[in-house]
Amino acid sequence: MNRDADDAAALPLAVTMGDPAGIGLDITLSAAAADLALPRFVLLADPETVAARCRTLGLSIAIRTVASPAHATGCGRGAIDVMAMPIAATVVAGKPDTRNAAAIIGCIERAVDLVMHGEASAVVTNPIAKFVLTAAGFPHPGHTEFLAELAGRYRPERIWHPVMMLASDDIRVVPLTIHIPIAKVPAALSRDHLMATVRIIAQDLQRILGGRTPRIAVAGLNPHAGENGTIGREEIEMIAPAIAALQAEGLHVTGPHSADTMFHAEARGRYDVAVAMYHDQALIPIKTLAFDTGVNVTLGLPFVRTSPDHGTAFDIAGSGRARATSVVAAMHMAADMARAMAAHA
Repeated sequence: MNRDADDAAALPLAVTMGDPAGIGLDITLSAAAADLALPRFVLLADPETVAARCRTLGLSIAIRTVASPAHATGCGRGAIDVMAMPIAATVVAGKPDTRNAAAIIGCIERAVDLVMHGEASAVVTNPIAKFVLTAAGFPHPGHTEFLAELAGRYRPERIWHPVMMLASDDIRVVPLTIHIPIAKVPAALSRDHLMATVRIIAQDLQRILGGRTPRIAVAGLNPHAGENGTIGREEIEMIAPAIAALQAEGLHVTGPHSADTMFHAEARGRYDVAVAMYHDQALIPIKTLAFDTGVNVTLGLPFVRTSPDHGTAFDIAGSGRARATSVVAAMHMAADMARAMAAHA
């Protein structure tokens, strides 16, 4: 391991509280209470809210308020390090409050700031509720777009194009389009969009994979990948030409593949990541294979960011029913990625 990788491994993760009325605090505190060997991290949250949620969940956790990540001694096995982020309104589990939108946003901004200034190794974000932030004037549809804006604040020399990858031990998938109606998917696809996305995947995954050129499998849009144009022409007119151009650049890209045969075990062994054309084409296989351990990874940024692959689940917040497996996986993946990307920067 080189010096940069050693430094990345030594720095703690910056973990945001997400919406404090949701399960982000529940799962983070449950992970800290458990007898787990977690990566070193600091939680950005209001300490009194953290203490109150511990009482609600019946967890006995030593809460250590720290001034900076450098003072974090390590979370887990009954202890947690918290960097104080003030909130406007008392938090009630399961009852989101738009008055706390500024604090939620502030935690994300602070986490990115810590990483970009070399105080933390990576950002791990707990779930937010878009409607809470939108009601408070937040202009972005979600975390990913906001993170791209934050990247531009620190690295304004380029426009950042984040790519959402869902990952687990068994599968990695990237949806080319995300939260749009199925009827709008064909018009949203383009050769340039596909090629730009694959280039970002290839660049970041190569560093994550230790310098090895990643194998990228691209799905078709239509059943049977269009079946030579008889069930649609998007594969012939857009997807296949983009793949040929990427191959000419030296990237290891195959397809367009029929999506219904891409995700069984033998097929997954032939690629490192699958690029799907729309949300459910990507999300159904990973949620089937890794519902509790899937991690949302944002590629294409100047910092590592991961997140549990689920929402705020206000209906079970404070009940003790939320499982910590996804946030634990997100922490480990963030730490591993930060170390690998530093080693192969």
